[in-house]
Amino acid sequence: MQLRLSFAVVAATALLLVGCSTGPTPTGTNWKIAVVTDVGSVNDHNFNEFTFVGAKDGAVAIGAAEPPYTVPKDASEYESAIQAYIDQGFNIIVSTGFNLAAPTVKAAHDNPNVWFVGVDQGGDTLCITAEGLPDTTFACAGNANAATLLPKYVAISYQEDQPGYLAGMVAASVSETGELGAIGGITLCGPCIRYIHGFILGAKAINPDIVVKVDWVTESDFVKAFYDPDGGKLFGQQFLAQNPNVDVLFQVAGNTGNGMLDAACDADIYGIGVDVDQALSYPNAARCIVVSAEKKLAFSASEIIKGIAAGTMTGGDNHWDAAREGIQLSPFHDFESLISADLKAKLADALAGMKAGTLKTCPDACSDVSDLK
Repeated sequence: MQLRLSFAVVAATALLLVGCSTGPTPTGTNWKIAVVTDVGSVNDHNFNEFTFVGAKDGAVAIGAAEPPYTVPKDASEYESAIQAYIDQGFNIIVSTGFNLAAPTVKAAHDNPNVWFVGVDQGGDTLCITAEGLPDTTFACAGNANAATLLPKYVAISYQEDQPGYLAGMVAASVSETGELGAIGGITLCGPCIRYIHGFILGAKAINPDIVVKVDWVTESDFVKAFYDPDGGKLFGQQFLAQNPNVDVLFQVAGNTGNGMLDAACDADIYGIGVDVDQALSYPNAARCIVVSAEKKLAFSASEIIKGIAAGTMTGGDNHWDAAREGIQLSPFHDFESLISADLKAKLADALAGMKAGTLKTCPDACSDVSDLK
């Protein structure tokens, strides 16, 4: 997921250590790839793992060694983890998720001869000054010139309304009450808004009379929004108590959303996962997760690395949608029997429409939260 967090970050400069040569582009084994994940584990079946898998796949494709990785113990280690790989002469550094956006931007500014790949750091998350530094004011004055200011920083973003739309189609199809729920972590989260807009439109494509109840955990507190599973479970329980007819719950709230999935399972209703296949990333709720709206994290990271090695890649926002095979639905796992042949055909047609650019999956004001409150 993709947010504008605080960009008050200070990182050391290591231009001399990485080499300032403007000589030939490295090829094959001259590429040295490293990965800095977010906190947690590299085997989380989530952003960390799929980013690392993508980096490994990219390394194989270009003949580079398998990338080492660092899992910081907390946010205070983001900068030093990136700097350590710069100091060792790595020339492609992949970082995982919006939390690492600011330190990655700073490192890219200070080390213009090193490639940086920021997974889920483009779009609304990308916010730089006119000098190409992290922007603490959120004016984002340099965004339009990001490719020039940071020519070797590739900020990956995704078209979240598209997998949201497909998930909404599934939700409306399995609902017996005709009432769905969608909870976002924070109203400042553009990707969350797009996911839910798409979810609503997809549900209405199946049942024009479907009711979708929408709520938000917070309007300002990122910790509550994305890092509080206990609070998420309580919020989910309260939401379901207030909306007793909801029988499918879509959550876009990180670890807070895991608690909401627990609440859905406890209420004996279906849950919808987000970003990755949450039946795998959060097996505690696999018993009620009917499907997940996914971003193809590993594929996009691998393709970017191949583009860097081929000399075809440029910096700035690098957007992934259905046409680029950047989004998908997860497998249905134990709920395959709920998915009719007719629904599968409709899902396939919808995906084809997205790839062709003929299916509208979001309102014109796709990042407008006002009608989702």
